Amino acid sequence: MTNHAPDFLPLKLSWPGTREFWQIEVLFEDEHLLALYKPAGLLTSPDRFDPNRPNLMRLLHEAIAQGKPWAKQRGLTYLMNAHRLDFDTSGVLLLAKSKPVLVKLVELFGSEKPLKQYVALVHGRPSQDHFEVDAKLGPHPALPGVMRVDPARGKKSKTVFDVLEVFSGYTLLKCTPLTGRTHQIRVHLQYAGTPVVGDSTYGGAPLLLSRLKPDYKLKRGQTERPLINRTALHAERLDLPHPVTGERIIITAPWPKDLTVAVKYLRRFAK
Repeated sequence: MTNHAPDFLPLKLSWPGTREFWQIEVLFEDEHLLALYKPAGLLTSPDRFDPNRPNLMRLLHEAIAQGKPWAKQRGLTYLMNAHRLDFDTSGVLLLAKSKPVLVKLVELFGSEKPLKQYVALVHGRPSQDHFEVDAKLGPHPALPGVMRVDPARGKKSKTVFDVLEVFSGYTLLKCTPLTGRTHQIRVHLQYAGTPVVGDSTYGGAPLLLSRLKPDYKLKRGQTERPLINRTALHAERLDLPHPVTGERIIITAPWPKDLTVAVKYLRRFAK
């Protein structure tokens, strides 16, 4: 079973006291599950260091509590995410409509099976087209919210990588995490010497057209805007057995515009 709910929530989710709002696309839905397209630039859950930052789960929970039309139409009283996506990461986010389903999903995501697939645009080129990083991860002792490879005290972390496309100075990778540690793909790619483009926390830099296009000229008084200025990581696909029926479900999220544009220019100027 693949995506069968190409619809939008008929609601702009807005954050109290600000002008920020989001319209969230539904990628898959049945009586037990709801899969949403999380945009880049929105937290999945409350930030432990700053709980007042906008986050998707609070927006959804408040809308359910307020009886917003999209929640009422679905008869929603419960909605909880079974995994997380980083602030800058876009793509598929799967939620459970009941606690028993959530428990089964959490068990499934903790099973070290290749359920999730991401695409990442990275600096440099790996030495092999297929490689694995098996390196324990733990919190950085001096930088709150930052992770690092920690062989002594870190938790087991493993990611499989495959080269999808090679450019001059950059590579597009398929990333398959077998564990679900915080910032896992990003830290493993930094460890492998190929940090994610735009990921300033772990050694990445913005992608600039001026570095790709030979005759690039900027108008006087203007500042160049990066082609992609966020972590170039996208949760493209979930492939898993349904937690209730056991039927295989595949949920995909199209690439966001900035990643699509970045790869278009790399194909044109960096082949």
